[in-house]
Amino acid sequence: MSPTSAAIVIVVAAYLVGAVPFGYLLGRLNGVNLFRVGSGNIGATNLGRMAGRPWGVAAFVFDFLKGALPTAFALRAATALHPDAGTAFGFPEVLTIAAGSAAFLGHLFPIYLGFHGGKGVATGAGIVAVLVPGPTAVAVLAWVTVLLATRYISAASVAAVVVIMVARVVSVPGPFATPQWVVTAFVLAAATFVLVKHRTNMKRILAGTESRIDDAERRVTLLKAFHVVAVGWWFGAAAFFNYMAALPIFASFAEVVKEQPNNRTAQYRILPETATDDDRKALGSALAGAAVAPLFPRYFLLAALCSMTAVGTAHGFRRMDPASRLHRRRFGLAVAAGLLVACGWPLSEEVARLSVNRWSANPEVAASAKAAFGPWHFASLLSSGVTTLLAGVLLLLAAKLPEYRENASERGT
Repeated sequence: MSPTSAAIVIVVAAYLVGAVPFGYLLGRLNGVNLFRVGSGNIGATNLGRMAGRPWGVAAFVFDFLKGALPTAFALRAATALHPDAGTAFGFPEVLTIAAGSAAFLGHLFPIYLGFHGGKGVATGAGIVAVLVPGPTAVAVLAWVTVLLATRYISAASVAAVVVIMVARVVSVPGPFATPQWVVTAFVLAAATFVLVKHRTNMKRILAGTESRIDDAERRVTLLKAFHVVAVGWWFGAAAFFNYMAALPIFASFAEVVKEQPNNRTAQYRILPETATDDDRKALGSALAGAAVAPLFPRYFLLAALCSMTAVGTAHGFRRMDPASRLHRRRFGLAVAAGLLVACGWPLSEEVARLSVNRWSANPEVAASAKAAFGPWHFASLLSSGVTTLLAGVLLLLAAKLPEYRENASERGT
């Protein structure tokens, strides 16, 4: 069989696997026709409402696997079918996306049910978990947080697909360059399909008629646990990175350069004996910047995850007790701190760029970077300082979280 024929077989098989309506079949096993009850959808959510949560979980797992397995198989088979095409034409990416797309379309438009399918959340999650595991993990956190805060599965699903789109674009250098654009295009297209499929759910949420998961004390307990962990981790990371790690690193490099050669330089002289104090100071600053720079993306990713969780959980507390000024203020502080993280990330990247260019061999580039570095660095430090302060306030406010009360989350809805 030629590589092209094999690729066609893989794509067709992926569609046929993706089209298997597990939710519908499990419903019929329980004597329920999902097309005629509940929301009329054949997905895990409607099955869980009509036949019980364990059956809904089972449907979600099967739908997830029917997206993940064909995609993973195509990913492994692509290079084996045509090793040279992987570098020449992006063949592995194209075949993998084609198989994933076929499985996704199979779920949305299954041939076995006259092309009337589900909304694609679980199957899409399986596909993107193989393609982009990092953004998928972020999206799962968003899904859980929004579900705990609002009790709307549909709202959690919409939030997750929005987050995965954003995470894909911001986490990959050149997300629209070759060959990354193929995966990016699939993520955006699949997310758009899911959003379109959920438009009626959004209308019902706005009208107050959308079904929600049952309220329970454990949901409130989880909500509080997520909030405490998020703000605690956020404040701890911000305080440690900005004040316990960065400052000693810069001081250490300055000392190492000043006293070189020494054990820290492996007894190599990295500056001539004629170097001035300004030369030593410049080298120490440049080396410290090189050591700290790789930490910034990781720190801001962590801060973004914590802020997203803090905002979502604070919104949940506000819904539980709309009359509470404390919960409204908590939510406002979380939003403000989250916006500062969103602004601080590009600020830090610009500071890192200017820091490197200060020592450019091109005098004009170096002069321009040195002139701009001070204001940008100050803005970045100010943003980080205020963010750390707000995260600390949120941590203090976590000492006063709402207690579970029967139907407490119903008020104000």
